Amino acid sequence: MSIRVLLRDQPHRAIALVTSTHALVLRHSPSTTDSVPNFTSTSIQQAPSNGGIIPRCIVEFSRLTLVDLDDYRSLDTLAVQGTLGLITVNNDVFLCVVNGASRVATVRPGETVQRIHSVAFHCLNRSDYDHILNDDINPYPIDVISQDGAEHGHGQGQGRREPTLEHPCLALKKLLSSGTFYYSVDFDLTKRLQDRSNDSSAFDVENLDEGFLWNSYMIGPLLKFRSRLAAQDREALDSSRILTSAIRGFVLTAPISASTSPLRAARSGLTSTLTLISRLSCRRAGTRFNSRGIDDDGNAANFVETETVFWSPSGVCFSYAQIRGSVPVFWEQATNLLPGQQKIQITRSPEATQPAFDKHFESLEVHYGAVHVLNLLSESKPGEVELTRRYRGHVQHSPLNSGAEKGVAADYQLLKETEFDFHAETKGPSGYEAASMVRHLIQGSADGFGYYMSEDNDNGSMQAGQQHASLKGSNVVLLQEGVFRTNCLDCLDRTNLIQTIISQMTTEAFLAQRGERASPDFWMRHSSLWADNGDSLSKIYAGTGALKSSFTRHGKMSFAGAIADARKSATRMYINNFADKGRQETIDMLLGRLMEQVAVQLYDPINDYVIAELNKRSGEYSASKPISIWVGTFNLNGNLLGRTHDMREDLSPWLCPKLDVSQQQPEIVAIGFQEIVELSPQHIMSTDPAGRQMWEKAVKRTLNEKVRGSGSEEYVLLRSGQLVGAALSIFVKANVLGDIKDVEGSVKKTGMSGMAGNKGAVAIRMDYASTRICFVTAHLAAGFANYEERNRDYRTINHGLRFQRNRSIEDHDTIIWLGDFNYRIGLSDEKVRKLMNIGDLETLYENDQLNLQMVAGLTFPFYSESRITFMPTYKFDHGTDNYDTSEKGRIPAWTDRILRKGTNLRQITYDSAPLRFSDHRPVYATFQCVVNVVNQSLKDAMSREIYDRRRIEVGDLTANTRLDDTDDEDLIGYDSIAPGLPPASSDRRKWWLDNGLPARSNIQAPGEEYVPNPQRPSNPFSQTTEPDWIQKPRAPAPRTTSIKIRDSSTSEGAPDQGAHGLRKLPPPYYPASSAASLPTSFSQMHSVHSSGRDLAIHSTSSEPRIAPLSPETTRKPAPPVPKKPTVLRTPSSQGSQMQGLNKKEKSNSPSDTVLDARHVSSYTVPGVYSDSVKFPPPPRKSTAAMSQIPSTHRVPDARQHRTIRPSTHDPTDNGPPLPPRVPSTNSRNNGVMDECDEDMQSMTSWEPLRPS
Repeated sequence: MSIRVLLRDQPHRAIALVTSTHALVLRHSPSTTDSVPNFTSTSIQQAPSNGGIIPRCIVEFSRLTLVDLDDYRSLDTLAVQGTLGLITVNNDVFLCVVNGASRVATVRPGETVQRIHSVAFHCLNRSDYDHILNDDINPYPIDVISQDGAEHGHGQGQGRREPTLEHPCLALKKLLSSGTFYYSVDFDLTKRLQDRSNDSSAFDVENLDEGFLWNSYMIGPLLKFRSRLAAQDREALDSSRILTSAIRGFVLTAPISASTSPLRAARSGLTSTLTLISRLSCRRAGTRFNSRGIDDDGNAANFVETETVFWSPSGVCFSYAQIRGSVPVFWEQATNLLPGQQKIQITRSPEATQPAFDKHFESLEVHYGAVHVLNLLSESKPGEVELTRRYRGHVQHSPLNSGAEKGVAADYQLLKETEFDFHAETKGPSGYEAASMVRHLIQGSADGFGYYMSEDNDNGSMQAGQQHASLKGSNVVLLQEGVFRTNCLDCLDRTNLIQTIISQMTTEAFLAQRGERASPDFWMRHSSLWADNGDSLSKIYAGTGALKSSFTRHGKMSFAGAIADARKSATRMYINNFADKGRQETIDMLLGRLMEQVAVQLYDPINDYVIAELNKRSGEYSASKPISIWVGTFNLNGNLLGRTHDMREDLSPWLCPKLDVSQQQPEIVAIGFQEIVELSPQHIMSTDPAGRQMWEKAVKRTLNEKVRGSGSEEYVLLRSGQLVGAALSIFVKANVLGDIKDVEGSVKKTGMSGMAGNKGAVAIRMDYASTRICFVTAHLAAGFANYEERNRDYRTINHGLRFQRNRSIEDHDTIIWLGDFNYRIGLSDEKVRKLMNIGDLETLYENDQLNLQMVAGLTFPFYSESRITFMPTYKFDHGTDNYDTSEKGRIPAWTDRILRKGTNLRQITYDSAPLRFSDHRPVYATFQCVVNVVNQSLKDAMSREIYDRRRIEVGDLTANTRLDDTDDEDLIGYDSIAPGLPPASSDRRKWWLDNGLPARSNIQAPGEEYVPNPQRPSNPFSQTTEPDWIQKPRAPAPRTTSIKIRDSSTSEGAPDQGAHGLRKLPPPYYPASSAASLPTSFSQMHSVHSSGRDLAIHSTSSEPRIAPLSPETTRKPAPPVPKKPTVLRTPSSQGSQMQGLNKKEKSNSPSDTVLDARHVSSYTVPGVYSDSVKFPPPPRKSTAAMSQIPSTHRVPDARQHRTIRPSTHDPTDNGPPLPPRVPSTNSRNNGVMDECDEDMQSMTSWEPLRPS
């Protein structure tokens, strides 16, 4: 199905994937303000340029008729087959689409496989990359394309202008365009034929095998979005084929003509197919020297499932699966420019390895059945011999092999091992042809495992003229009940050749069962497929094609093939040493395993609520428990074990001191050694593990002798590491191995500017339950005055030492440094010894270099050290307690230290031990560490429960809502500024409302005679002495006052009202602040009624009367706002205070004349002012909208048309109530006080807020 990629730039950037019926719209939200926690920069993902803001996206999937695409334009000129998902790079969100693919396989009719050879990354939140990366990658596959997807040679890049901005997804694009990724829209490509459903070729994306789904990290947010859709929309999204699932490995179909097909169809002329599918696991993915062995979850490196599928038009289908994978123990191998010099290092003891080994094979047994291990390692190379020995021992101790102890026949064991030295067997004159001898060793298991076979039953049909078979009518005849697991060192060249032989064996058995034999042409195509498979898998893991592929392809080794193998070996050496680190980081980025990588956030208010609720209820699914940690450091001064003393007795005061009962058997024991070998010139450039292994045996023996007496669990060596003379070993109780995973080690050289290992650090990290713990032993620069160099060594180690997935030392919850830091005491030798004699350790510590540098913040920032209560540990005469008496006269110092960092860590003891066979004294410390244990299954169940309940409460408020007329601020909202406070509100989001219900106030006035005080400031948190409520003013007694004014002139041609044109005059009012500017008090205007003038004001009642609004004079009632503060008053507003004279009312008495201020420009009050006081007419205001409002909805202002009080007005009164407010003549809006009108009656139940 064709998919178009459309882009909209305004008002918010959005990308739409449009099919003929539906559209998936992804829109960036620029208003989100989530920050990145603990963000650090790397070569690929650097610190965000937008201030640490993570862009969030809103996703909408709907029918095409409901989406307005008028503002969209085409973004990708190539046809798009689907999307691989979303990924965040440099804090920008990118959508990855497949814009180049070709069909490479047809497994069965209707089951096609596409090979990806071009992808595009479109940024959702920036337009800077819209025109970049169009020509960097050749979109069409060619034979000379490299493993990174870029074409080499043939003038690539010549005459091409360099882009001004490098696309941040360039490495990812090269990886995904390398021709090693495949997908299918017809069936589940992540599962073998036997595990797929036979009744339909369709598949559910939720049931994909994530172990082989390479875009699981990128497609994950969209799959979660899909799971929240309604069933109808979910089906529409699946049928649109927008979401794509990709595997990595090799897929290819070789057509077999009817003349050469081993199974003849009933109708001639139809082609059979032979397909090879290799699925590379992404669980422990990586390059050759960066991914070895297994992890704590039992995932093996370079684990590949290869399936051979043969389909015949007669309806018969054959399938056989094999697996390969690295030796399933914990081992590593460092790169080296010299071939064959890459030393193998086993990093864990057999006891610590067995749990992970058992997990691996138990998983294989559940998925495949019985497992037959075929080990092809050499019996003459020391490293491979050690791996074979360990492999054999773990197989013997595996629970799957327990039947052997009970006398069960070997043919019926679930786990069986066969060792076959490939190199030794093929050295003879027969060459690689001798490898076929392996047939005799595995024939029994091959017969017992069987193979998968299905046939069309009577319901199946063949359509004339078409190659079609009804898969719904297929019937399973046989199932494969076991699997061969083949390995060599790299699981590439030797493994691929042996697997070719096994595939041929089982295919022959399948044909023999049907009484058929294959032709040479069939076997040639079979060998060609396996040779291409070996080349593809080898390019992925090692960077070049497979060795020995010439023999695999043609059945014999030629001279040209030998030359090609030599060239491939040289190329591998270069790639492994100089390119694999970058390739590994790209793979980790694709899989979302970098430490700083932030997953894409799709807007979902329900999911955000679930996360917040889970955080609040974390105590229900997680628990904290304390564990004990013992840490010790010892500079051995090059002494070998047992040279002069019996270590069994001598190590006990250090390893098993007299401690509190709770600290006597710690769960973790971390021991650091320095100068474990003599630091001679021939030693500082290489590492000899013999000395470390001797010390590890002595330590383990001492620890277990102590615990055997109490009957508790023994200690096992979890992992060790060494850098020349510095070594770090971690021992743990056997019963806590199940809580520990992701154990990794790393080293960092600092000697000779990083060239030599005489100085440096060794680090080991682990996850204990959900707590990340890191131990670092270091040997820093020596010399009394070299404290600045020691500071630099610390910074080099802290910033330069990296674990897998770019983890640093600081990326841990608990960090403990131990070792010989070489910081000295800054006093003379004589003074130091004198202070030691009197026991003044405080003065010594005040002059300690490490203490002073830490206080100054120049080294080990934010680390802590317990109080030192023991004497300096350096330097002693050998075998005595005397400090250095040689000619050099070394000043005693605390060179051996233990520092800690972590809020969950509490140090209990800190002391030294009296071991005298070195010039240092060993130091130890005990800690209590609180680790967090999360019950993941319970957490997932709670998450589903909260999500379902919340969805019922909020209804259809999901990310699938229409987005065109919705503000992001209203959709997404804001985070709370502090714990316990609600998020900020907006026009659409009000945190005080319950699911959209109207607001109800429970605030009541103290009494019916009270109203809110309009004198209070509008800001409820402002300091004021005004009360919240005031009493209503009492109504005056009814009286009639007549004031007659004779108009001297008319304004703007206003008609003469005549002698009987009396009008009501509302009382003019001047604020207190402007009263001083008047020539006389306003109260004087009330006394004119007694002078006999023709000024009349008529009032018949104490209640105000409201005149009906005529069409030409009606205006919107002014809101009862309080007096404007002085700082907000303008001179123009003072002059317009008399504009309240703007209401027209018919008088009930013909003798009363009411003055209309709209029809006069000025009037004179004789005897009051020397000159006439002119009041400008108020501006007209449109009342068209108000005139259409029913009179029942108009709320009159209780303060309109009040009468002027008689001359008995109290001078101390603040004046009459507020007049109606009208806009100033200078402005249509007087500011913050005049923007809305409110009904005072409706506010009587509200109480102003006060700060708590």
